[in-house]
Amino acid sequence: MTDTTSANKAYFDKLAADYDSRFEKTIEQLVREIQRRKDLLGVDSAGDDDDSDDDDGPRTGRKQVKLLDYACGTGLISRALAQYTTQCTGIDISENMVAVYNTRAENQGLSEDEMRAYHGNLVDPADPAPAAFEGSRFRDFDVAGVGLGFHHLDDPEYAARQLVARLRPGGVFFVVDFLPHAPVGGQGHRHGHGHGHGHGHEQGAGQEHEAADAIKHHGFSEERVRAIFEAAGAGQCFMFMELGSGVVFHGTRGEGGEPMKRRVFLARGTKA
Repeated sequence: MTDTTSANKAYFDKLAADYDSRFEKTIEQLVREIQRRKDLLGVDSAGDDDDSDDDDGPRTGRKQVKLLDYACGTGLISRALAQYTTQCTGIDISENMVAVYNTRAENQGLSEDEMRAYHGNLVDPADPAPAAFEGSRFRDFDVAGVGLGFHHLDDPEYAARQLVARLRPGGVFFVVDFLPHAPVGGQGHRHGHGHGHGHGHEQGAGQEHEAADAIKHHGFSEERVRAIFEAAGAGQCFMFMELGSGVVFHGTRGEGGEPMKRRVFLARGTKA
């Protein structure tokens, strides 16, 4: 486990308990933005024809659609797309985030087959084929997404290759993350920011240091993301789009004490 991975695990284990309530408004905004683009993600024809946004549980229909929500946290990608899929599988390095994800699914009356998260790491070069994820549940996904977790990864290029390998041919890989931005409130990684699966940080010096250790990248350009997708084998039908006019990260203060606002993109590509 790298230093960055250890820092992320420790940091998000601490955030897990009050994560959803603390960042509810931000999560809701991101869910809406992702759902508006579901037709680009290969999930629009799953289940029946009822498109109600009131039901965020999986629906069983004629077409089976398997979703991988990687670096799932409490389940941003899953709750955005669950109603358009038949099985959601989350994976995260934070055991506490996984526990919150699963409790939420259970409270909705969803079975483990419909929605379940697992503790683990698919993007560790020291363990490229973890035995715990060799079963059929963890292969041949129709869609694989990373919801604002890419900037936490040591090597996004390697991570993309690993995740695309889990897709079936013709499956869709997508990433939601930040466009390039300057650090806030200091130099290097010493900053408070709102990011991740609708998460943000309003913190003192000690917590700020912990957050800094968990960050590897201050956003991604379209050129870099396109290159990542192409190298991973998911460059077909590549699209890159900004989500609205920016996402407000409530609970996080930027310059002048106002809520943090970030420009967020969604990129998608199809596996050859």
